[in-house]
Order: sequence, then structure tokens, then C-alpha cells
Amino acid sequence: MLSVFVVLVVFFGLTVFLLDMLFRHAAERSLRELMDAQMVALIAAADPDGAESVTLTAVLDTRFDTPGSGLYAEIRSASGESVWRSQSTTGTAVQFGPALEGGQRSFFYTDIAGTDIRLAVASRGIVWDDVHGVPARFTYSVASSLGAYEAQVASFRQQLIGWFAGLVFLFVATLALLVRWLSQPMRRLEREIKEVEAGTRERLDDEWPNELVVITSNLNALLEGERARIKRYRDTLGNLAHSLKTPLAVMRQSLGSGQAQNKQALDAEIDRMNGIIEHQMKRAATSGGVLLGQAPVDLAPVVADLRVALLKVYGNKDLLFENAVAAGAQFIGDRNDLTELLGNLLDNACKWSKSRVRIAAEIDSRAISRTALTIVIEDDGRGIAEADRARVLERGGRADEETPGHGIGLSMVHDTVALYGGAMRIDSSPFGGARFELKLPGRLSSAL
Repeated sequence: MLSVFVVLVVFFGLTVFLLDMLFRHAAERSLRELMDAQMVALIAAADPDGAESVTLTAVLDTRFDTPGSGLYAEIRSASGESVWRSQSTTGTAVQFGPALEGGQRSFFYTDIAGTDIRLAVASRGIVWDDVHGVPARFTYSVASSLGAYEAQVASFRQQLIGWFAGLVFLFVATLALLVRWLSQPMRRLEREIKEVEAGTRERLDDEWPNELVVITSNLNALLEGERARIKRYRDTLGNLAHSLKTPLAVMRQSLGSGQAQNKQALDAEIDRMNGIIEHQMKRAATSGGVLLGQAPVDLAPVVADLRVALLKVYGNKDLLFENAVAAGAQFIGDRNDLTELLGNLLDNACKWSKSRVRIAAEIDSRAISRTALTIVIEDDGRGIAEADRARVLERGGRADEETPGHGIGLSMVHDTVALYGGAMRIDSSPFGGARFELKLPGRLSSAL
């Protein structure tokens, strides 16, 4: 609309300029024709008496007899001396220009000395033969005030600019209403897409103008296909893990009577395979990343439930479990994924802490939605050495090899965060232990 407005202003501005120029030229031409008629009347009324005098034989425009009327006339001889001057010039210093040769004409604009009055001056040189056949040359001049002419031009210019300005704004307003009406489906589509991204809508509506039907139907097909793909992925992994777990259990049972050395080696391999299966089952439980149309999950209730459960599990530690989750913070994704993420990290924090665990979460409204949620989990344990921080995120990697476990918890967290397009960082906590910072999709609750 701004571009259209600029184009219209330039276009109508040029139009106004051209029309104003044409009007001024037409008004000037009319003024000159009027002054030529006054000149003809003056020449016809003045009879030469000789080379230095004339006699008026006819009545001229009464304005010539009124001082300061705005219409002035003068007749000069060949020597430039005034032989007749209208009474309207009384008290005014009107300059009619130089004397002219026979047949010459002049037209120019000038000011009355000492005033801001502008005049148009027309002069004509004529040679007459007197009664004795001696040529007599006179210069006839008529001057007219430009006040009426300039007022007429100014009035026309004001009306022209006013009308065209009104047309510009009327045109722009009409165009704005038309564009707004025509763009309603696009604004509605934008709104629905944002609702799908925020998780408050699962799919787009079906009723759209013909120009948008292909787009909206394909988007709906994409959303449904993505959900089906993720579900098929989860089901496949879950089925695979379950189908492998039963044969492994049978194998372990069958080895009960074998040799101790072989049994120990096979048990180790079976334990490793169980670890792999457990890892894949946990991955199968996740949704595979953020999906369009997922409803946001309130963070505070999930953290509160985990806090109650972990305080019971680690009741012998007398833990100080600080919950600093911002009110209204929401995670855009699957609730099970969030529970799995926080459960793994908080369980590790409680396991390795001495007496203090803290979880904080906040929403950065300036960040993109995929990294708007920041979760920080800290403890006062012995922490994770900088050299071990990359290794503990690998499947099977552990900072403490003596403690029982498969080393897949942090790997699971890292993989899930990556699926959501977020980021994970391990640092040292001011409390002395480990500090885990997660960047995940999130938003502030619309209820606030």
C-alpha cells in the first residue's frame, strides 16, 4: 500500500504540475490577448498632431482615468519622451520599458518600484505619416496589474491540488479496502498455520477459495502423513524391541546350566544387547521430534510430579529440591518426551548430588519458538569433568564406570533434544556439581 501510495503521489503530482503549467500558459495567453485589445483601442483613439504630440479622439477604458486602478498606458515619441500618460499612473512609478522602432513589439513582467505589485507590460512601435508627409514614430504601451491573474492561478492551483489529493486518498482508501477484503483468506491461512505451530489446532480448515485449495489440502496431507510416519516409526521400533527381548530372555534361561566361563561371556553380551534394546525402546517411546499441531505441555505440573516421585526415591538423602519453573512456561511437544527428558536429568542430579538439586525454566519471547524454552538443572555433587562431557552423551558412555548402569540416559536425552531441533550443554554449576542447560521448543501460556 505504501508503494502504491508513493506511485500515485508521483503520478498525480506530475499531472497537477502539467495541468498547472497548461493553465498558466492559457491564462497568460488570455492576458496578452486582453492587453492587445487595450493596445488596439489606445492606438485607434490617439491621433498624431506631429512628431511630438497626439490627441485622443475616443473614450478609453475608465480604469485609465482612475489612479492606481491596475491598468496603465503611455504614449512616447521617438525620442522617448512621454507625450501622453493615463491618469491611472498618478502616484505610481510604472516603467514601460525603452522606446521601440516601427513594427517592433515587446512584452515583459516588472515590478512597481517600492512595492510588491507585479505588472505585465506590452509595447508596440508604430510610424505615422503626418499631414505634411513627415513620418512620426510613437511607442504605445499598456501595463496591467498581475494581481487578478495571479489570484486566478493560485485559486486554480489550490483547487487542483485539493481535488487530486482527495482523489489520491480516496483511491488509496478504496484500494486498501479491496486488498484487505481480497487478502482475508491469506490472513486466515496465516492465523491457522500459527495455531497449528502453537499446537492449538491439528489441521487447517477445508473450506478455502479456489486459489488456496491446493495449498491447504497439501498442507493437511503433509500434517497427517507426518503424524502417521512418526506413529509407524514408534510402533516399528517398539515391536522390534519387544520381539528381541523375549528371545534374549530365553537364551539367558537356557544358559543357566552351561559352563561358568562361557555363561559369563554370554551374559555380558546379552547385557549389552539388553542395553541396546532398552535404548531403542526409549527412543521408540518418543514422538520423534516436534510435530505441527501438537498441543503445548505445561511444564510446572510435570516438574511437580517428578519432584514428588524423586523425593520419595531419594528420601534417605534429605534433599533440597528447588523448583524455579516460570509460571506459564510451556513445552511444545510430546508430554512423554518431556517427562523422559526431565526424569533422566533429575534422576542423575538426585543420584549424584549431596543435598541440593535445582531446576529452573523460563521462556525467551525474543527467541524463535524452537529454542524459546530454556531449562537448567543443577546439583551440588562432584560434577562432570570437562574431558568427559562429550563422552557421557554417547550411547554407553559413562563418567563413572564403577557405578552400575548402561550409560544410555544422557544419550537418550541428547538424542531427543536433537530430534526437537534444540540444544544441550553441560557446564559446572555454581553449587559445585553439574549443570545441564536445554534449549527446547516452547512458548508462554496464552492464559497469562
